[in-house]
Amino acid sequence: MKVLVTGATGFLGRHLIPQLIAAGHDVQALVRPTSDTTFLKQNGVSLAVAPDISSKAEVAQACHGCDAVIHAAGQFRFWGKYDEFYQTNVAGTEAVLEGCTAAGVKKFVHVSTIAIAGRFPAGSLLDENHPPNPDENYQKTKYEGEQLALQYGRDHDLDVVIIRPGAFYGPWGRYAFNRLFFEEPLRGWRIRVAGGRHIQFPAFVPDVAQGIVLGLQQGNAGEIYNICGESMSHNACNDIVSDLAGIYRFRLPIAKFLVLALAWSWTKLSIVTGREPFYPFNLRLYVFQDWHVSTEKAQKELGFRPTPFEEGARETLTWYRESGILRVPWMKE
Repeated sequence: MKVLVTGATGFLGRHLIPQLIAAGHDVQALVRPTSDTTFLKQNGVSLAVAPDISSKAEVAQACHGCDAVIHAAGQFRFWGKYDEFYQTNVAGTEAVLEGCTAAGVKKFVHVSTIAIAGRFPAGSLLDENHPPNPDENYQKTKYEGEQLALQYGRDHDLDVVIIRPGAFYGPWGRYAFNRLFFEEPLRGWRIRVAGGRHIQFPAFVPDVAQGIVLGLQQGNAGEIYNICGESMSHNACNDIVSDLAGIYRFRLPIAKFLVLALAWSWTKLSIVTGREPFYPFNLRLYVFQDWHVSTEKAQKELGFRPTPFEEGARETLTWYRESGILRVPWMKE
């Protein structure tokens, strides 16, 4: 099967491309003219070039001759203007969907996010039927893109499968979960908010790639699949990373109101600086909620098997050590 992949040069692409090739697929990547394509060329991936993911003519040309498209490109930050997210997460999705329709592509795997749940009542179980309630620009535009994909599937001869991953972590990542639970503690910035009791939804990126490949091969048209590891508390994540890395488990407790006040101040200051704040105010939606996620559907229908967090954390720390990005004092074998 010939598969076009968007977002192939990103964090997810680093893990997705090898798994697609190992599964026997002929892979083509849609890239910008300025993208670093060394990794793709080393893996024998053919390239299609477009100035932007929303460039309809070039995207449509890239879709020609492909049996399926995996749309993994996305704009993800905790801070930014709506238009910046919309350009990639909605307009880009529309361009790829139109290209699929014009080229006669049969299957479209859309990478969304569990984060579209937005704000939800305490104690909620986030399965695929939980009603989304997106609250900030990233969540809103990812939800719009997902709905657009599902609508195209209903209106055109296109099998659309939605993959909703959790919070990415793993080798090649430097943002969000990786920064908060790996980089900051290893650099000595060790804090704990709300007693460390809130629940996170870590998704080892090789597992996300596994879910996408399974969705491509076995996913049913119009279906949504959560792809995530075990939901676990901040304390549990911190303890595992600390023990593996050989650093103290201790985290300095910081009051919630103080974290929120600092995040709000930093975010206001960013209007002047034009730079993302160290802790954006939108981060509160991820840190101060309990993300209890069910992947039962993906496990039952796709055969998805998540990696235990300790194993994923060990691989992540090994990458940090071997890449020279961070000094890992000691690694528990």
